[in-house]
Amino acid sequence: MQIEVARHSLAHVLAQAVTELFDGVQLAIGPAIDHGFYYDFDLPHALTDADFSAIEEKMTEILKRRAELTRKEVSRTQALEIFAGNSYKTELINELSEDEIISLYYTGDIFCDLCRGPHADNTQQLLGWAFKLHAVTGAYWRGDSTRKMLQRVYAYAFPNKQELKAHVAAVEEALKRDHNKLGRALELYATADTIGQGLPILLPKGAMIMRTLQRFVEDEEERRGYQQTMTPLMAKRELYKISSHWEHYRDGMFVLGDPAKFDDSTEEILALRPMTCPFQFQAYLNKTRSYRDLPLRYNETSTLFRNESSGEMHGLIRVRQFTLSEGHIACRPDQLEAEFAGCFDLAKFMLQAVGLYEDVWFRFSKWDADNREKYIGDAAQWEAVQDSMRNILDGLDVDYIEADGEAAFYGPKLDIQARNVFGKEDTIITLQIDFQLAERFGMEYVDSDGEKKYPFVIHRSSIGCYERTLAMLIEKYAGKFPLWLSPLQVGVVPVRDEHNSYANAVVQQLQAAGLRVEVDIGEGNMGNKIKRFRQELTPYIIIVGDAERDSGTISLRVRTGKQVNEISLSHFIALCNAMVNERQTDLCENFAE
Repeated sequence: MQIEVARHSLAHVLAQAVTELFDGVQLAIGPAIDHGFYYDFDLPHALTDADFSAIEEKMTEILKRRAELTRKEVSRTQALEIFAGNSYKTELINELSEDEIISLYYTGDIFCDLCRGPHADNTQQLLGWAFKLHAVTGAYWRGDSTRKMLQRVYAYAFPNKQELKAHVAAVEEALKRDHNKLGRALELYATADTIGQGLPILLPKGAMIMRTLQRFVEDEEERRGYQQTMTPLMAKRELYKISSHWEHYRDGMFVLGDPAKFDDSTEEILALRPMTCPFQFQAYLNKTRSYRDLPLRYNETSTLFRNESSGEMHGLIRVRQFTLSEGHIACRPDQLEAEFAGCFDLAKFMLQAVGLYEDVWFRFSKWDADNREKYIGDAAQWEAVQDSMRNILDGLDVDYIEADGEAAFYGPKLDIQARNVFGKEDTIITLQIDFQLAERFGMEYVDSDGEKKYPFVIHRSSIGCYERTLAMLIEKYAGKFPLWLSPLQVGVVPVRDEHNSYANAVVQQLQAAGLRVEVDIGEGNMGNKIKRFRQELTPYIIIVGDAERDSGTISLRVRTGKQVNEISLSHFIALCNAMVNERQTDLCENFAE
């Protein structure tokens, strides 16, 4: 029996258990998913974790009945009669044609559900399976925030107890790395109901990491020939109409003013920017361009706004306001391959620097020829540019998958993908080839033959959304950041009050060397001060007492547990600076001179 079939069958058993335990239940849907299954319920009782053991016991009881799972085909009319009291099943049935045969699955003579199948032959085949209910969440019917919120019960399911136990242990480890919890515990960011969902507040430590990343990115982009712009956070509706974002992306934008007047041409309607490209195009249009001016590379650390639905937002990974390392390159056709290769090399360099490159994979996102209303441009243009992009990727020796329907509305793209600790996939960095917007904006250049032509535009990011990258880094390192990214790099603890003066002198030398350091000379014993720095996952803790003061040295505790006594402060500083400058991901433990 296939694993998906077993999990789907167990979802039906869950549904039957809930209907036998609680009154007033309306069943919605319950598919198999990775690692298990879920089922959506509408019922008066608010399910909690406290209900899980009773539901699991009832599920086991149902399996032990060894009932047959029988498929029955009925007409649309018959199905509507059977599910007359269930508005969710009725809605699904009404969407089918009148002559379509509908399949039901019966568990014995008691339980019936609307389902295409397939399923196990009987519940006895599922007795050896191990399952565990692990969460109940809210879920809008059919994912529509305007519809009723249902109760979704999630469960893990595996062929045996050993596999279930291993998966639960892996999930528990992932929870320890969950940026949404760890980031708050380490005081990297916070949220406030009075500000709103998807609008995180970066606290000083989180802001320090973001600032470190931004400086690194901007300096590297400048070194590679980019010119930085600073553009407005909003623009009139007319700018987005030229780019077609008003037509294709308006639902994802924050538009200011009265919605009833959004299409009134006499009103000035402003919208917060969801991307920077139309703004940087105005920088290109600031003067006449020659073929000698190209390639022209613009970069910007952009604050962007996107109207994400409440069900999609999560921690720092998907938010409504975010910061993007954004850039656009205008280039001639003969420069396209080299410029795209440069964008890829920059993205690879950045991911390697932060230690994420080994965790990503690549997706060549193409248009969907069967859904042309989502895109601008004609089929011949799309196919030609996609062929060019495929040739570029093959020339770069990139191992990628192809995905139809994932392109931007104006061109194909290379998406660099990663998963969070719970396995959810997200795009980290995108490189897009745009063969259309330059013409829409009139971005001409005078070529060597004297003719006016339109450049290709590459939309690119070097490290992606900073908030999302920070989330990935929290989970990658479980909060134990490499030295160059750690918000606090060194903590200093005097043994007693009489060592405060020497501790402050040590701090001054560390700060002069550019290291982020904090000394604890407040009340409390040495052990508690060390414990605080350790709980904050500080890479290095310096301890100074009589021996260190008298010899002009320091003693050291490394985050890994290593302890080193009476070493040269200048030697420690030199090694720290080397780790920072080389962006090493591991901490040095050997301080022998």
